[in-house]
Amino acid sequence: MDFQKTIEQTVTGLGYELVEIERTSGGLLRVTIDMPYVPGAEQFINAEDCEKVTRQLQFVLEVEGADYARLEVSSPGIDRLLRSEKDFERFTGELIDITLKAPIGVAASAGSAVSANRKKFRGTLERAEPHDGLPGWQIVWRDEPVTKPGQKVSKKKIPAPLQALRFTRDEIHQARLAPVVDFKGRRPKIVPVADKATEK
Repeated sequence: MDFQKTIEQTVTGLGYELVEIERTSGGLLRVTIDMPYVPGAEQFINAEDCEKVTRQLQFVLEVEGADYARLEVSSPGIDRLLRSEKDFERFTGELIDITLKAPIGVAASAGSAVSANRKKFRGTLERAEPHDGLPGWQIVWRDEPVTKPGQKVSKKKIPAPLQALRFTRDEIHQARLAPVVDFKGRRPKIVPVADKATEK
């Protein structure tokens, strides 16, 4: 039995998108689903969607004789995994966390304050110019010092320089939306980098 394929076919057959499958040593099978991406439309997974997929998966996995102790179907949450090219297109302009398969190396860190051993980055996801005929991506960020609670930041302070890291999806071990919320419980809108550079 091709576990991943069976679950993906079941989920997509019900009109949803498979985001992630996790199996724990305790026998928990966790399946994360989302609504298919439709540009301009905001759709969210609710409890009824999860129940619908749970019932169908329980039936299919029982027929297939799958070995698991408990099934959990849920929505992606604020730290949603980015897997496909469509995911990257969907969340362009959002703040993401990426972990590279290998450190960036000396050549990539030359002329910047970034360590050659660094593999984890947080920044705004942007499209990059194609390279060797392949679509590229980049994240853009500022390495600002951490502000302590209650500490005032001078309006005259010069912001840290913008930095960018270009990557292909093949170079990534994992990419997720950065789990950042405002006090109203919604993800903050990311100010485009071009606008950030002109802020006073």
